[in-house]
Amino acid sequence: MKFCKTFLIILYISIFSSSVQSSQENILNNLFNQLEKVDNSKNAALLEKKIWSVWNKHPTNKKLTERLEFGTELMQYGDYNYALKIFDNIIVTDPEWSEAWNKRATLYFLMNKFTSSLNDIDRVLNIEPRHFGALSGQARIFIKLQKYESAIKSIERALKFYPSFKSGEMIPEIEKLIREESI
Repeated sequence: MKFCKTFLIILYISIFSSSVQSSQENILNNLFNQLEKVDNSKNAALLEKKIWSVWNKHPTNKKLTERLEFGTELMQYGDYNYALKIFDNIIVTDPEWSEAWNKRATLYFLMNKFTSSLNDIDRVLNIEPRHFGALSGQARIFIKLQKYESAIKSIERALKFYPSFKSGEMIPEIEKLIREESI
């Protein structure tokens, strides 16, 4: 009887967790559908803010959301080593949460650890291929590494589902760098 109760509790938690993640995915799908069709920058900015709000909330674990917020504050205040420990811990706890990988990728970028940042960005994009923040960060790293064509590809990838993405304005500047490099 005890086994049966334990099994039912685990089953309930599993179904609830799956349902919450599915709900979050539905919200993101709806927001991205709107983002593809939006025709002005003000509405695009509002949708972007809503998407970030969803990404920054763990679908089932409030404590992980709080840890992510804490790690982000540490990063903003320049305490990179402590922030790294926080993000590492979150990733170990839930390696499928794209925003934990994205925050750590941002931290690695700030630490000038570009290879580590690109590796984390790859993880983000495997989990959430529409992550325009990760794609923008990837483009910025490619620019620093003078891989200009790759930078343009990252931005173009984001523009497919976020046509009014501000990072799109970087493309003419990158093309200018390519022209200057070939002189």
